[in-house]
Amino acid sequence: MAIVEFKDVTRIYTSGDHELKALDGVNFTLDEGKFVVILGPSGAGKSTLLNMLGGLDSPTSGTIKVNGKDISTLTNNELADYRASTVGFVFQFYNLIPTLTVYENVALVKEISKDAIEPKKMIEDVGLSDHLQNFPSELSGGEQQRVSIARALAKNPKILLCDEPTGALDSETGVLVLKLLLSMARNYGKTIVIVTHNQSIAKMADVVIRVKNGKIKSCEEQANPMSADEVEW
Repeated sequence: MAIVEFKDVTRIYTSGDHELKALDGVNFTLDEGKFVVILGPSGAGKSTLLNMLGGLDSPTSGTIKVNGKDISTLTNNELADYRASTVGFVFQFYNLIPTLTVYENVALVKEISKDAIEPKKMIEDVGLSDHLQNFPSELSGGEQQRVSIARALAKNPKILLCDEPTGALDSETGVLVLKLLLSMARNYGKTIVIVTHNQSIAKMADVVIRVKNGKIKSCEEQANPMSADEVEW
């Protein structure tokens, strides 16, 4: 069943007399529970697309439906509710609060999500149950990224949005993080959308969307996506 539908979505940014068309008539649908990679060079429109889906930005024209609801018509307050209940975010840089422990960073989501998963459960699932009382500065980069994934998933979102989630990691740690994201998609039935310029990550995806100059060049399902262990980095 389709969980996301972009229809004729355009986003134009203006600065004085200059216009930049970041997205240009974008159309695609995504089914629930898929592991999706959005691939393209810098400036292609990948992050703009992700921000639209995350309710962080609104289209200049067109519609974006999530679970059948057009989020492009929502008010700021309604968008805040949508971000709290429907989407989780994982970024290249971990955005953890340095003065809070691992447990406290993840437990924060209980204040904004009515259906939050128990923080200890999510921390255990990402393999950090021995680090509940550690602070971010006491963790490696890969461990911090796992905390950010646990925090995003603890909200119990329908869609997890990841913007270059391995960009700040070495290749070995990046593989571990991708394996974790893939297992979360399979075990929890989440729709996971990753924006990246890394061609290798695309080999793991159920769906690969290629973006160039603000347009969708292709949106293809892969019948037999590779596991993280099979991909050559």
